Amino acid sequence: MTGSAPDHGCDTQNLKGDAETPKIREIALRLAPQIKAYGADTKRSWLQLISTAVPFFVLLGTMVAVTETAYWLTLLLAPITAGLLVRLFIIQHDCGHGAFFKTRKANDAIGNMISVFTLTPYEHWRRGHTYHHASSGNLDRRGQGDVETRTVAEYEAMTPLGRLGYRIYRSPVAQIFVGAAINFIILQRLPLGRGFRDSTSRRSIMMLNLALVFVFGIPMALIGVKPVIAAYLPMMWIAAIIGGWLFYVQHQFDGTYWRKGDDWNFHEASLDGSTFFDLPPILQWFTGNIGMHHIHHLCSTIPNYRLQECMDTYPELRETAKRIDLRESIKCWSLSLWDEEHGQLISFRDLEAQRA
Repeated sequence: MTGSAPDHGCDTQNLKGDAETPKIREIALRLAPQIKAYGADTKRSWLQLISTAVPFFVLLGTMVAVTETAYWLTLLLAPITAGLLVRLFIIQHDCGHGAFFKTRKANDAIGNMISVFTLTPYEHWRRGHTYHHASSGNLDRRGQGDVETRTVAEYEAMTPLGRLGYRIYRSPVAQIFVGAAINFIILQRLPLGRGFRDSTSRRSIMMLNLALVFVFGIPMALIGVKPVIAAYLPMMWIAAIIGGWLFYVQHQFDGTYWRKGDDWNFHEASLDGSTFFDLPPILQWFTGNIGMHHIHHLCSTIPNYRLQECMDTYPELRETAKRIDLRESIKCWSLSLWDEEHGQLISFRDLEAQRA
Protein backbone atom coordinates (compact mmCIF):
# COMPACT_ATOMS: atom_id res chain seq x y z
CA MET A 1 0.00 0.00 0.00
CA THR A 2 1.46 3.34 -0.94
CA GLY A 3 1.01 6.56 0.94
CA SER A 4 -0.03 6.61 4.59
CA ALA A 5 -1.45 3.57 6.32
CA PRO A 6 -3.92 3.34 9.18
CA ASP A 7 -2.35 2.83 12.58
CA HIS A 8 -5.03 0.49 13.90
CA GLY A 9 -5.43 -2.78 12.07
CA CYS A 10 -3.76 -4.73 9.32
CA ASP A 11 -4.60 -3.25 5.93
CA THR A 12 -4.04 -5.72 3.09
CA GLN A 13 -5.32 -3.72 0.14
CA ASN A 14 -3.47 -1.98 -2.70
CA LEU A 15 -0.05 -3.48 -2.12
CA LYS A 16 2.42 -2.29 -4.76
CA GLY A 17 3.61 -4.80 -7.30
CA ASP A 18 7.27 -3.80 -7.15
CA ALA A 19 9.41 -6.87 -7.85
CA GLU A 20 12.29 -5.77 -5.62
CA THR A 21 10.93 -7.29 -2.42
CA PRO A 22 8.35 -9.90 -3.48
CA LYS A 23 8.98 -12.10 -0.46
CA ILE A 24 8.26 -9.40 2.10
CA ARG A 25 5.14 -8.24 0.29
CA GLU A 26 3.88 -11.77 -0.22
CA ILE A 27 4.32 -12.55 3.47
CA ALA A 28 2.65 -9.30 4.51
CA LEU A 29 -0.29 -9.83 2.17
CA ARG A 30 -0.80 -13.42 3.30
CA LEU A 31 -0.31 -12.94 7.04
CA ALA A 32 -1.90 -9.54 7.68
CA PRO A 33 -5.52 -10.80 7.76
CA GLN A 34 -4.51 -13.86 9.79
CA ILE A 35 -2.56 -12.15 12.56
CA LYS A 36 -5.36 -9.64 12.98
CA ALA A 37 -7.21 -12.43 14.77
CA TYR A 38 -4.73 -12.16 17.67
CA GLY A 39 -6.76 -9.54 19.47
CA ALA A 40 -7.30 -8.65 23.11
CA ASP A 41 -8.24 -11.26 25.68
CA THR A 42 -9.89 -9.39 28.55
CA LYS A 43 -8.89 -11.91 31.24
CA ARG A 44 -5.27 -11.94 30.12
CA SER A 45 -5.24 -8.15 29.95
CA TRP A 46 -6.45 -7.78 33.53
CA LEU A 47 -4.05 -10.48 34.72
CA GLN A 48 -1.10 -8.70 33.10
CA LEU A 49 -2.18 -5.33 34.47
CA ILE A 50 -2.60 -6.63 38.01
CA SER A 51 0.59 -8.72 37.96
CA THR A 52 2.52 -5.63 36.88
CA ALA A 53 0.84 -2.83 38.85
CA VAL A 54 0.70 -4.59 42.24
CA PRO A 55 4.45 -5.37 42.51
CA PHE A 56 5.22 -1.93 41.08
CA PHE A 57 3.33 -0.13 43.84
CA VAL A 58 4.61 -2.49 46.54
CA LEU A 59 8.22 -1.89 45.50
CA LEU A 60 7.69 1.83 45.01
CA GLY A 61 6.11 2.12 48.46
CA THR A 62 9.05 0.23 49.95
CA MET A 63 11.53 2.51 48.17
CA VAL A 64 9.83 5.61 49.56
CA ALA A 65 9.54 4.14 53.06
CA VAL A 66 13.25 3.32 53.43
CA THR A 67 14.79 6.40 51.80
CA GLU A 68 15.66 7.96 55.17
CA THR A 69 16.94 4.79 56.85
CA ALA A 70 18.32 2.55 54.09
CA TYR A 71 18.73 4.50 50.88
CA TRP A 72 20.96 1.73 49.56
CA LEU A 73 17.84 -0.47 49.47
CA THR A 74 15.94 2.23 47.58
CA LEU A 75 18.64 2.27 44.92
CA LEU A 76 18.84 -1.52 44.90
CA LEU A 77 15.11 -1.79 44.18
CA ALA A 78 15.12 1.02 41.60
CA PRO A 79 16.10 -1.10 38.54
CA ILE A 80 13.41 -3.73 39.25
CA THR A 81 10.76 -1.08 39.85
CA ALA A 82 11.90 0.72 36.70
CA GLY A 83 11.46 -2.51 34.74
CA LEU A 84 7.89 -2.77 36.01
CA LEU A 85 7.27 0.86 35.01
CA VAL A 86 8.52 0.06 31.50
CA ARG A 87 6.05 -2.84 31.44
CA LEU A 88 3.28 -0.47 32.54
CA PHE A 89 4.30 1.87 29.73
CA ILE A 90 3.92 -0.99 27.24
CA ILE A 91 0.39 -1.53 28.57
CA GLN A 92 -0.32 2.20 28.15
CA HIS A 93 1.14 1.93 24.65
CA ASP A 94 -1.21 -0.97 23.83
CA CYS A 95 -4.15 1.02 25.20
CA GLY A 96 -3.22 3.86 22.85
CA HIS A 97 -3.43 1.44 19.93
CA GLY A 98 -6.82 0.18 21.11
CA ALA A 99 -5.18 -3.22 21.58
CA PHE A 100 -5.18 -3.96 25.31
CA PHE A 101 -8.94 -4.09 25.91
CA LYS A 102 -11.80 -4.64 23.50
CA THR A 103 -13.42 -1.25 24.04
CA ARG A 104 -12.08 2.26 23.48
CA LYS A 105 -13.51 3.36 26.83
CA ALA A 106 -11.56 0.74 28.79
CA ASN A 107 -8.35 1.38 26.85
CA ASP A 108 -8.54 5.13 27.40
CA ALA A 109 -9.41 4.80 31.10
CA ILE A 110 -6.48 2.50 31.91
CA GLY A 111 -4.12 4.35 29.58
CA ASN A 112 -4.84 7.65 31.30
CA MET A 113 -4.38 6.13 34.76
CA ILE A 114 -1.02 4.61 33.89
CA SER A 115 0.12 7.89 32.30
CA VAL A 116 0.30 9.50 35.73
CA PHE A 117 3.18 7.18 36.64
CA THR A 118 4.92 7.08 33.25
CA LEU A 119 4.67 10.90 33.19
CA THR A 120 3.51 10.60 29.58
CA PRO A 121 0.33 12.44 28.52
CA TYR A 122 -1.81 9.67 27.09
CA GLU A 123 -3.72 11.37 24.28
CA HIS A 124 -0.86 13.61 23.22
CA TRP A 125 1.53 10.68 23.01
CA ARG A 126 -1.06 8.47 21.31
CA ARG A 127 -1.51 10.99 18.51
CA GLY A 128 2.20 11.34 17.85
CA HIS A 129 2.70 7.59 18.00
CA THR A 130 -0.15 7.00 15.56
CA TYR A 131 1.66 9.27 13.09
CA HIS A 132 4.86 7.31 13.70
CA HIS A 133 3.15 4.07 12.70
CA ALA A 134 1.64 5.62 9.61
CA SER A 135 4.93 7.13 8.42
CA SER A 136 7.76 5.00 9.79
CA GLY A 137 10.50 4.70 7.18
CA ASN A 138 9.04 7.48 5.02
CA LEU A 139 11.70 10.10 4.31
CA ASP A 140 9.06 12.64 3.27
CA ARG A 141 7.20 12.38 6.59
CA ARG A 142 9.93 12.44 9.21
CA GLY A 143 9.89 14.50 12.36
CA GLN A 144 6.97 13.39 14.51
CA GLY A 145 7.08 10.49 16.93
CA ASP A 146 10.48 9.29 15.70
CA VAL A 147 14.21 9.78 16.19
CA GLU A 148 15.37 12.63 13.97
CA THR A 149 17.38 11.16 11.11
CA ARG A 150 19.21 13.26 8.51
CA THR A 151 20.31 12.13 5.08
CA VAL A 152 23.93 12.56 4.06
CA ALA A 153 22.98 15.42 1.71
CA GLU A 154 21.01 17.19 4.44
CA TYR A 155 23.87 16.81 6.92
CA GLU A 156 26.45 18.16 4.48
CA ALA A 157 24.22 21.15 3.74
CA MET A 158 24.19 22.12 7.44
CA THR A 159 26.34 24.82 8.96
CA PRO A 160 29.28 23.62 11.10
CA LEU A 161 27.27 24.49 14.20
CA GLY A 162 24.29 22.57 12.86
CA ARG A 163 26.43 19.49 12.21
CA LEU A 164 27.84 19.67 15.73
CA GLY A 165 24.33 19.92 17.15
CA TYR A 166 23.19 16.87 15.16
CA ARG A 167 26.23 14.87 16.26
CA ILE A 168 25.47 15.68 19.89
CA TYR A 169 21.79 14.87 19.41
CA ARG A 170 22.61 11.44 17.94
CA SER A 171 25.05 10.51 20.70
CA PRO A 172 24.02 7.90 23.31
CA VAL A 173 24.59 10.44 26.09
CA ALA A 174 22.16 12.94 24.60
CA GLN A 175 19.66 10.37 23.36
CA ILE A 176 19.55 8.00 26.31
CA PHE A 177 21.47 8.78 29.46
CA VAL A 178 20.37 12.43 29.63
CA GLY A 179 17.87 13.16 26.88
CA ALA A 180 15.38 10.38 27.59
CA ALA A 181 14.93 11.40 31.21
CA ILE A 182 14.65 15.08 30.30
CA ASN A 183 11.99 14.20 27.75
CA PHE A 184 9.87 12.16 30.15
CA ILE A 185 10.27 14.34 33.24
CA ILE A 186 10.41 17.88 31.80
CA LEU A 187 9.60 18.20 28.09
CA GLN A 188 6.38 16.20 28.31
CA ARG A 189 5.12 18.69 30.89
CA LEU A 190 5.26 21.47 28.30
CA PRO A 191 2.75 21.94 25.44
CA LEU A 192 5.37 22.83 22.83
CA GLY A 193 5.13 22.70 19.04
CA ARG A 194 2.31 20.42 17.92
CA GLY A 195 1.28 19.97 21.55
CA PHE A 196 0.57 23.69 21.74
CA ARG A 197 -1.18 23.97 18.38
CA ASP A 198 -3.45 20.95 18.84
CA SER A 199 -6.14 21.57 21.46
CA THR A 200 -6.59 17.88 22.29
CA SER A 201 -2.86 17.38 22.86
CA ARG A 202 -2.62 20.59 24.84
CA ARG A 203 -5.51 19.52 27.06
CA SER A 204 -3.94 16.07 27.52
CA ILE A 205 -0.65 17.60 28.69
CA MET A 206 -2.24 20.09 31.07
CA MET A 207 -4.67 17.57 32.57
CA LEU A 208 -1.82 15.18 33.27
CA ASN A 209 0.18 17.97 34.90
CA LEU A 210 -2.80 18.69 37.12
CA ALA A 211 -3.11 15.01 38.02
CA LEU A 212 0.60 14.90 38.88
CA VAL A 213 0.12 17.73 41.37
CA PHE A 214 -2.38 15.62 43.29
CA VAL A 215 -0.83 12.15 42.90
CA PHE A 216 2.65 13.28 43.88
CA GLY A 217 1.70 16.34 45.91
CA ILE A 218 -0.36 14.44 48.48
CA PRO A 219 2.39 12.00 49.55
CA MET A 220 4.89 14.88 49.50
CA ALA A 221 2.65 16.81 51.90
CA LEU A 222 2.23 13.78 54.17
CA ILE A 223 5.76 12.37 54.34
CA GLY A 224 7.92 15.06 52.77
CA VAL A 225 9.24 16.06 49.37
CA LYS A 226 12.64 14.42 49.76
CA PRO A 227 11.54 10.76 50.18
CA VAL A 228 9.23 10.92 47.17
CA ILE A 229 11.76 12.54 44.85
CA ALA A 230 14.66 10.44 46.17
CA ALA A 231 12.72 7.27 45.33
CA TYR A 232 10.97 8.22 42.10
CA LEU A 233 13.70 10.16 40.32
CA PRO A 234 16.37 7.41 40.06
CA MET A 235 13.71 4.83 39.20
CA MET A 236 12.27 7.09 36.49
CA TRP A 237 15.73 7.81 35.12
CA ILE A 238 16.46 4.09 34.73
CA ALA A 239 13.06 3.47 33.14
CA ALA A 240 13.67 6.34 30.69
CA ILE A 241 17.03 4.87 29.68
CA ILE A 242 15.44 1.47 29.04
CA GLY A 243 12.54 2.99 27.10
CA GLY A 244 14.80 5.27 25.08
CA TRP A 245 17.13 2.40 24.21
CA LEU A 246 14.22 0.23 23.06
CA PHE A 247 12.69 2.96 20.91
CA TYR A 248 16.03 3.81 19.30
CA VAL A 249 17.11 0.32 18.24
CA GLN A 250 13.65 -0.59 16.97
CA HIS A 251 14.22 1.47 13.82
CA GLN A 252 17.82 2.69 13.84
CA PHE A 253 19.87 -0.32 12.74
CA ASP A 254 22.02 -1.68 9.95
CA GLY A 255 19.67 -2.71 7.12
CA THR A 256 16.77 -0.50 8.13
CA TYR A 257 14.24 0.90 5.67
CA TRP A 258 13.85 4.47 4.38
CA ARG A 259 12.06 5.43 1.15
CA LYS A 260 10.55 8.51 -0.49
CA GLY A 261 7.16 9.15 -2.07
CA ASP A 262 5.56 6.25 -3.92
CA ASP A 263 8.61 4.06 -3.24
CA TRP A 264 7.54 3.90 0.41
CA ASN A 265 5.32 0.98 1.38
CA PHE A 266 3.65 0.48 4.75
CA HIS A 267 4.09 -3.30 4.83
CA GLU A 268 7.71 -3.24 3.74
CA ALA A 269 8.45 -0.54 6.30
CA SER A 270 6.86 -2.69 9.00
CA LEU A 271 8.92 -5.81 8.33
CA ASP A 272 12.09 -4.28 6.86
CA GLY A 273 12.22 -1.13 8.97
CA SER A 274 11.58 -2.61 12.42
CA THR A 275 13.79 -4.94 14.42
CA PHE A 276 13.19 -8.18 16.22
CA PHE A 277 15.11 -7.27 19.37
CA ASP A 278 15.75 -10.78 20.67
CA LEU A 279 16.09 -10.35 24.43
CA PRO A 280 16.63 -12.86 27.24
CA PRO A 281 13.29 -14.12 28.67
CA ILE A 282 13.39 -11.96 31.81
CA LEU A 283 14.06 -8.79 29.81
CA GLN A 284 11.43 -9.77 27.27
CA TRP A 285 8.94 -10.01 30.15
CA PHE A 286 9.82 -6.60 31.59
CA THR A 287 9.67 -4.98 28.12
CA GLY A 288 6.33 -6.55 27.26
CA ASN A 289 7.54 -8.36 24.12
CA ILE A 290 7.95 -5.02 22.36
CA GLY A 291 11.18 -6.37 20.87
CA MET A 292 9.00 -8.18 18.34
CA HIS A 293 8.53 -4.79 16.83
CA HIS A 294 8.16 -5.87 13.22
CA ILE A 295 4.98 -7.79 14.13
CA HIS A 296 3.69 -4.85 16.14
CA HIS A 297 4.16 -2.49 13.19
CA LEU A 298 2.53 -4.92 10.78
CA CYS A 299 -0.54 -5.13 13.01
CA SER A 300 -0.71 -2.74 15.95
CA THR A 301 -3.96 -4.19 17.34
CA ILE A 302 -2.15 -7.28 18.64
CA PRO A 303 -1.67 -6.88 22.43
CA ASN A 304 1.87 -7.36 23.68
CA TYR A 305 1.10 -10.67 25.41
CA ARG A 306 0.12 -12.28 22.09
CA LEU A 307 3.13 -11.22 20.01
CA GLN A 308 5.17 -14.28 20.99
CA GLU A 309 2.22 -16.54 20.19
CA CYS A 310 1.95 -14.88 16.79
CA MET A 311 5.68 -15.33 16.14
CA ASP A 312 5.52 -19.00 17.13
CA THR A 313 2.51 -19.67 14.89
CA TYR A 314 3.97 -18.04 11.79
CA PRO A 315 7.68 -18.93 11.41
CA GLU A 316 7.98 -16.55 8.43
CA LEU A 317 7.81 -13.69 10.92
CA ARG A 318 10.96 -15.00 12.56
CA GLU A 319 12.71 -15.97 9.32
CA THR A 320 12.27 -12.54 7.71
CA ALA A 321 12.89 -10.55 10.90
CA LYS A 322 15.79 -8.10 11.23
CA ARG A 323 17.05 -9.78 14.40
CA ILE A 324 19.47 -8.07 16.78
CA ASP A 325 20.56 -8.99 20.29
CA LEU A 326 21.83 -6.89 23.19
CA ARG A 327 25.43 -6.85 21.93
CA GLU A 328 24.36 -5.87 18.42
CA SER A 329 22.06 -3.16 19.76
CA ILE A 330 25.15 -1.30 21.01
CA LYS A 331 26.52 -1.16 17.47
CA CYS A 332 23.35 0.63 16.32
CA TRP A 333 24.45 3.77 18.14
CA SER A 334 27.18 4.57 15.64
CA LEU A 335 24.67 4.71 12.74
CA SER A 336 23.39 8.26 12.34
CA LEU A 337 22.97 9.21 8.66
CA TRP A 338 20.86 7.81 5.85
CA ASP A 339 22.97 7.36 2.72
CA GLU A 340 20.43 7.67 -0.11
CA GLU A 341 23.01 6.77 -2.74
CA HIS A 342 23.73 3.36 -1.21
CA GLY A 343 20.41 2.86 0.60
CA GLN A 344 21.86 2.30 4.05
CA LEU A 345 22.29 3.87 7.45
CA ILE A 346 25.90 4.86 8.04
CA SER A 347 28.07 6.39 10.75
CA PHE A 348 29.84 9.75 10.74
CA ARG A 349 33.09 7.81 10.43
CA ASP A 350 31.74 6.01 7.35
CA LEU A 351 30.94 9.36 5.76
CA GLU A 352 34.41 10.67 6.49
CA ALA A 353 35.90 7.53 4.91
CA GLN A 354 33.74 8.01 1.78
CA ARG A 355 34.91 11.60 1.44
CA ALA A 356 38.60 10.81 2.06
